[in-house]
Amino acid sequence: MRLEGPMPADFSGSWERDYTRGDDFNTALGQALYRLSRKTNDSRLPVEQRMGNGTAVPQRHRASVYAIGRLAELITRPQVLTISQSEREISIAREDDYAIFCAFYDGVAKNTASDFGAEVCGWDGQQLVSHMTLPDGLQVTHRLTVAQNGKNLRVVTTVRSSTAPVPFTLSRFYTKFEAPSSDFNCVETLSMRRVCSTGNLEL
Repeated sequence: MRLEGPMPADFSGSWERDYTRGDDFNTALGQALYRLSRKTNDSRLPVEQRMGNGTAVPQRHRASVYAIGRLAELITRPQVLTISQSEREISIAREDDYAIFCAFYDGVAKNTASDFGAEVCGWDGQQLVSHMTLPDGLQVTHRLTVAQNGKNLRVVTTVRSSTAPVPFTLSRFYTKFEAPSSDFNCVETLSMRRVCSTGNLEL
């Protein structure tokens, strides 16, 4: 999808996680294992290793799904998102975790690279989609949707791995809040050092 004109949705602001909504890890794990059981048809395994519907599921596959599930839970742990949005860029700062950065120039998304991997963003209607490719065959996709009232945000995160037969998805919900203003003023000096003060800065 080409980006012509303004961005389809505005995600800017401070967002705090709503723990009354969103996916429970154990429920999501059960759903992923159910999908795995439907894909698996190995009757050679002992009965005690089969799912309730009689479909055998290799233990290594169950373990790999559990592993990417725990990774998805870790990735979605930030309690606060701080999103800055301009005409061509979106930066999603995630508390105590890596940031998501999206850039759109000349009507197309620009790939970005970091220490974590390669990332590309795009739009699916009014949903912002961030797809990151990590080492060892890992892929992480975030889908962000803001409510029409602009006060609620849904983030759906899917983790895929070359070692896991099915992906793992978790949904998180956030509510917009007014972040307190900082008492610090900061500037970058010529020596490339960041100087901050609670008063006026004179350099």
